[in-house]
Amino acid sequence: MATLLVKNIHTLVTMDEQRREIRHGALFVRDNVIEQVGTTAELPDAADEVLDLGDRHVVLPGLVNTHHHFFQTLTRAVPGGQNSSLFGWLTSHYYLWKNLSSEAIKVSAQMAAAELMLSGCTTASDHLYIYPNDCTLDDEIEGIAEIGLRFHASRGSMSLGESSGGLPPDALVEQEDFVLKDSQRLIEQYHDTQRHAMLRITLAPCSPFTVSTDLMRESAKMARAYQGVRLHTHLAENNSDIEYSQEKYGQRPGDYARSVGWLGDDVWHAHCVKLNDSEIHTFAHTGTGVAHCPCSNMRLASGIAPIRKMLDQGVPVGIGVDGSASNDAGHLLQEARTAMLLARVRDEDPGALSARQALEVATRGGARVLGRDDIGYLAPGMAADFIAVNVDTPALAGSLHDITAALMFCQIDRVAYSYINGRRVVDQGQLTTLDLPQLVERHNQISLALADE
Repeated sequence: MATLLVKNIHTLVTMDEQRREIRHGALFVRDNVIEQVGTTAELPDAADEVLDLGDRHVVLPGLVNTHHHFFQTLTRAVPGGQNSSLFGWLTSHYYLWKNLSSEAIKVSAQMAAAELMLSGCTTASDHLYIYPNDCTLDDEIEGIAEIGLRFHASRGSMSLGESSGGLPPDALVEQEDFVLKDSQRLIEQYHDTQRHAMLRITLAPCSPFTVSTDLMRESAKMARAYQGVRLHTHLAENNSDIEYSQEKYGQRPGDYARSVGWLGDDVWHAHCVKLNDSEIHTFAHTGTGVAHCPCSNMRLASGIAPIRKMLDQGVPVGIGVDGSASNDAGHLLQEARTAMLLARVRDEDPGALSARQALEVATRGGARVLGRDDIGYLAPGMAADFIAVNVDTPALAGSLHDITAALMFCQIDRVAYSYINGRRVVDQGQLTTLDLPQLVERHNQISLALADE
């Protein structure tokens, strides 16, 4: 079995049960699993692969992204949606997304993953809810397997078109019986229940304004018939979302979620900007999770999610970058930084969310939201998913008195190293698993062609 030693770590931020931060730290990995954590002096001095960080790097658990739409990297900064709120932004993009192809899904997924990985992400969930032409979730799965990101693939869906009172054009919705049949196929073909799994499947009808209550209920029933299949959707994103829910269903989003079986520790909802105190209490009581997407919420003027209230009550909260057409970035370290700063703005309290709390939400918090007990912190038996940030950079100069906090307070461009499942996927700031310039070139070609079709 292959072994890996990472030694002479300036500070090893374990995020373990004791939240240890180890000076002159080291990690010893066997195959894809961490075997030992401690100081360099305590651990073995040899392995099949040795990475000597020369006391110039902070190492921490890989970050976990809990909400994204990979395909949207193809439509960043679209003029028609630059100054729109959620519903207007969506309608300005549908005409482009109807031209997506199988290749577009795969290439955009790899582009999104590359951006995430360079910014410290080692596990990501993606919500693909649109399947025009020959597009399938398999396209994403294939692309992500090639780049090496730990992946939770969400089989999204839209079944209510304009003629049925939904938001999307009728041409972009699917028949609900096909959605359920395809969901079952994907679970049985790809879902891996084993510890340290690299691929799991989630069922994820897009939102209350794009699918029927029947599809929500049937998706929940199907997911719970299989081990470890989770549920995900958008909820309570802005005031229009609340108004739609009350007009269409006569309920606030939290009550709607309860009525269709979408509360529980196997469920997480994206955004939740407008949850009220009662709904937050319900989420906490049921273990229902939240993907907090601060940059997208600011970009679309949706509001600021009350994550301090959520955390105080015990709601599972993770960080999500959301789609790269409403963010328009996929930099997970900076998303966590923004979450920290925005919580302080919302509560007008400079202590509303500390740097270490923000890091915890981005690591252990995300793992909990995705139902993982094998990622999110560094300890024996955990997956060998970790990142290293070089402290000898202009961005971190002058921050060595608290380098852990500096990871949030300062502006980190990219990680120096990243290991996923024991494999080095970023080496000295460069992606190792594919040709990034070639990917960018092809991605831009596809992006420009979407508007010409």
